[in-house]
Formats: sequence, C-alpha cells, structure tokens
Amino acid sequence: MTIERSEPATTADERTMLEGWLKYHRDTLAWKCEGLTDEQLRTASVEPSTLSLMGLVRHMAEVERGWFRKVMADEQVGPIYYTDEDPDGEFHLTEADSWAEAYATWQAEIEVANEYAARFALDDVSVGKHRRTGERFNLRWIYTHMIEEYARHNGHADLLRERIDGNTGD
Repeated sequence: MTIERSEPATTADERTMLEGWLKYHRDTLAWKCEGLTDEQLRTASVEPSTLSLMGLVRHMAEVERGWFRKVMADEQVGPIYYTDEDPDGEFHLTEADSWAEAYATWQAEIEVANEYAARFALDDVSVGKHRRTGERFNLRWIYTHMIEEYARHNGHADLLRERIDGNTGD
C-alpha cells in the first residue's frame, strides 16, 4: 500500500479545511509507518519509554474513539487497548501485537469518527462529556484538537522513523 497525502485546499470553507487538515495528518501517520515490519513498528524510542509507531497508531485509535464516539455522540463503548489497571495499554506491545490489527482498528475508528462527525454542525455541542472533566465541546473544538493531537504525534513518529531506518520527511 502506498499512502497518498494531499495538502488541504487553501481557499476552502471552514469545515472542509478542518476535515482536510485532519485527513492530511491521519495520512501522515500512516505514511510514517509505511514499509516497516511489525518488529520495526513495535520498536520503542529509547528506554524507559514504550513509545513506538504501532503504539502511536493504537493510541490514535483510542483518541478517535474517545472524541468522536464517546464525547461527541455519547456512544457507550469501552476502550480498545487500555484498562483501568493499564491506562497506557496502547503503548504496551507484545510480540503478538500486529500492524495488520492495529491499522485495521485505527481505520475502523476513523471511519466511524467520520460518520459521527457528519451528523453534527461545527457549532453543535457534544452529547457526551469528557470523562475526566465533565466538559462538553463543540465539533469545531474537537476537529481542532484532533489536528493538534495528530500533528504532535506525527512529530514523534518522524523521530521514531528516523531512529528505525533513517527516513525523514515532513
């Protein structure tokens, strides 16, 4: 599979711009993982950190689920990888964890997130509340936060990829 990234339109309306930047950053994370083996994708940055490319993808599956399904739509779904006993479970990988599963789960969460977001206007306030703060958010805030979340983690992904095989890029 070859990841094709497209820069968002420079003159689009607000929603198209937000959705375009979110897609761009989702594609960037997939691009950073492209062409690596499961072992490479499980490679942690540097001890004691457990940060890895596969862990980042699993984390973003949780983030997609959390913001779009749980907060925006108030869907009662549990976590994918973490537990109360292991709140960073998405980063705690074993030899049994595979890219095929992590990628498929992440893409499924993105698909549901896009379906849920399409039901709301940018100014619509979330049906659900943040699990820790109890706050509600409008869809515009969630899109902006998701772009920020991906952009931050794509910086991590760039460093991880460079450590693994020397590849760098924007």
